[in-house]
Amino acid sequence: MSPVETRTSPDAAETAHVVAKLSVLDRFLPVWILAAMALGLGLGAVVPQLGAALESVQIAGVSLPIAIGLLVMMYPVLAKVRYNETQRVIGDKKLMVTSLVINWVLAPAFMFILAWIFLADLPEYRTGLIIVGLARCIAMVLIWNDLACGDREAAAVLVAINSVFQVFMFGVLGWFYLQVLPGWLGLPTTSAEFSVWAITVSVLVFLGIPLVAGYLTRTLGERVRGRAYYEERVLPKIGPFALYGLLFTIVVLFALQGEQIMAQPLDVARIAAPLVIYFLVTFGASMLIGRALGLGYARTTTLAFTASGNNFELAIAVAIATFGATSGQALAGVVGPLIEVPILVALVYVALWARQFFTTRTP
Repeated sequence: MSPVETRTSPDAAETAHVVAKLSVLDRFLPVWILAAMALGLGLGAVVPQLGAALESVQIAGVSLPIAIGLLVMMYPVLAKVRYNETQRVIGDKKLMVTSLVINWVLAPAFMFILAWIFLADLPEYRTGLIIVGLARCIAMVLIWNDLACGDREAAAVLVAINSVFQVFMFGVLGWFYLQVLPGWLGLPTTSAEFSVWAITVSVLVFLGIPLVAGYLTRTLGERVRGRAYYEERVLPKIGPFALYGLLFTIVVLFALQGEQIMAQPLDVARIAAPLVIYFLVTFGASMLIGRALGLGYARTTTLAFTASGNNFELAIAVAIATFGATSGQALAGVVGPLIEVPILVALVYVALWARQFFTTRTP
């Protein structure tokens, strides 16, 4: 006899309870992020030579302090993943196919359309924006997904898949959206050479290192003291470092680009407009698609954040390596995370509010 299924829907009170359970650091994250942004801009303006100093040492084309911040940020989140449960995610064909279609077909095409609508007369910014759209997220998405109570195992799998596709598809899609498609449409084309090796190194460094560290921490921790001890005693101690790393990264990022941003506010505003639309529409559409497909709240939230986030470290590195550090393409890459961070933090709260519109099936 088949199990009886009941349907329950989280209401607003339950969502408020989830938010109330967050730590002070988590609950007031928008405040800390705004403070980190302001601090970074202030440092960049007061100490103009700070940017050059921070950029003097790099890893995989990214400033060493930013690289350290990203690694510190990602490690605790990946240490939370129950890797022995990822098989159920891989077997979820509906989630896998939907994620691939949104990430590698719909989202880049949408960014291409927005770039041409808003920046048709500014080819450098337009190209930079298209590059941002091609760089699918492999880092901060894990933070946003975790805060919004998404499926950690699904996030880890989808990020890994995005990373593999990034290595093989970034150059191909760059060629298609910058040369082939504009040519078909009678629009100006852009020549760009993307280094497959540089993309591979970026993925190995910013995903590979924290992934291996998180996997070993989880595996060895459970083997030595058991899952209950690991999740109740170990994870609470290392968990806050994810947000410490995030805030540190934001301070450094804004300090690096503060002078450039302050010097070209109108250009930044023009680049920001299509980015805001991109993040909001991609996230909202993904949530609606996930709900329509019956993926449930946790997997739908993971689908939405992996679709709307972008790999800014790769986009910036590619833009600088291809067009130069002072190019318009590089500025567009820099504006990407400056808009993405506050928007996706706000979408964490939107996702928690949207839980009331999802149903769960309980045997």
